[in-house]
Amino acid sequence: MHSLTAYRDQWFGNIRNDVLAGLVVALALIPEAIAFSIIAGVDPKIGLYASFSIAVIVAFTGGRPGMISAATAATAVLMVTLVRDYGLQYLLATTVLAGLIQVAAGLLRLAYVMRFVSRSVMTGFVNALAILIFMAQLPELIGVPWLTYIMVAAGLAIIYLFPFVTKSIPSPLICILALSAVALAFDFDLRTVGDMGELPSTLPIFLLPDIPLTWETLMIILPFSAAVAAVGLLESLMTASIVDDLTDRPSNKNQECIGQGLANTATGFIGGMAGCAMIGQSMINVKSGGRGRLSTFCAGAFLLFMIVVLGDWVKQIPMAALVAIMIMVSIGTFSWSSIKNLKDHPRSSSVVMLATVVSVVLTHNLAIGVLVGVLLSGLFFSWKIAQIFRVTSSLSDDGRHRSYKVEGQVFFASAAAFTAAFDFREALERVTIDVSRSHIWDISSVAALDMIVLKFRREGAAVDIIGLNQASETIVDKLAIHDRPGALERLMGH
Repeated sequence: MHSLTAYRDQWFGNIRNDVLAGLVVALALIPEAIAFSIIAGVDPKIGLYASFSIAVIVAFTGGRPGMISAATAATAVLMVTLVRDYGLQYLLATTVLAGLIQVAAGLLRLAYVMRFVSRSVMTGFVNALAILIFMAQLPELIGVPWLTYIMVAAGLAIIYLFPFVTKSIPSPLICILALSAVALAFDFDLRTVGDMGELPSTLPIFLLPDIPLTWETLMIILPFSAAVAAVGLLESLMTASIVDDLTDRPSNKNQECIGQGLANTATGFIGGMAGCAMIGQSMINVKSGGRGRLSTFCAGAFLLFMIVVLGDWVKQIPMAALVAIMIMVSIGTFSWSSIKNLKDHPRSSSVVMLATVVSVVLTHNLAIGVLVGVLLSGLFFSWKIAQIFRVTSSLSDDGRHRSYKVEGQVFFASAAAFTAAFDFREALERVTIDVSRSHIWDISSVAALDMIVLKFRREGAAVDIIGLNQASETIVDKLAIHDRPGALERLMGH
């Protein structure tokens, strides 16, 4: 855990900007929380309460200051079937269990798996999210009065031009205030936040999910909880890495897992749905000057205050203002340099990036896109390493002893080439295999070594293996069978 001084600085080191950024984020969270509730098939207050609870709790317990967590589409889509078949109470129980799974993942330090996510996958993830954020605004831009386009354009102009006047106030906040004032003053007929759904007028209360505590119930909610926990952590850790890069400050990924879990567990007990980190809102927060835990806390606290106390005013905010902000986020999130780099970067890296983008956009599932990217990265890496491999040999003057020198990594992708490099039909009395410049990695390479040794022995040659490093010697001693009794007979039997 952070030292007390560092933790205090994360709260109070950037008070003014954090408070203002939190206000902007809270306004942008309202329509999204309502929309995600609709996706999951529950009342809007479920998503709104969740966004408040998750943001406030993660502010205290998370490992990435300045990152915004709330109800999200990524977790909402996983609950559609559960809500339809079993109802709201099972969703709340699923949220509690998903949180406990995430806490366990953090305690087990499973966040280390992020090291296997390549830069190409990260870039694809960011670009796909930018596209999804923009696509999510299309319903507010299709089949609407022409005045909507003028308001959105005006909002974008304010967002991008106001910083030239002053940067003391976040331009997205000015966008919301200015467009709301104009829409109210001239009584424009525009879609508003109130059109998205009804805002709750009471505070959330503590409740226990009303479900039977049986093994059957656990078997119903466990698959959903595991999926929600996995997708939530994946999106949260990816978003944390992006915010790390934007702010040049590292985060504690395992602490973030624990924080997300505690937030989801608590949220299930106040009638909220599961959530995770939000790349779009986090980008709004960072671009509005938010850096510390206070910005995340203010986002949740302002959200609850606005829907319960200022609900009548918040309902009148034109959606055009929020659409303009999200378009700004989409443009700022997309890695435009990645398009230019397509012709300069290795082809495999570009394929991984594009495959991640396409998978996420087509499925609207971040987990699938990242999984595709990670798998392709692993395949391309294995293929490249398998190519950096060769076996050379030299024959003694008397023609009875051949020495083979193996260079490179011997593993499942290079095992076939390893075996094919030896000539078993050559009449030899002795064979030496020098592996001092190679590494034996897995069971496939050990099996290949077994086959080589046994085939030479079958032809009457004595075989010496020299140069095994400590790790290779350990796996060979443990798994190899060529020196065990009956090994040659088993080979002959095949």
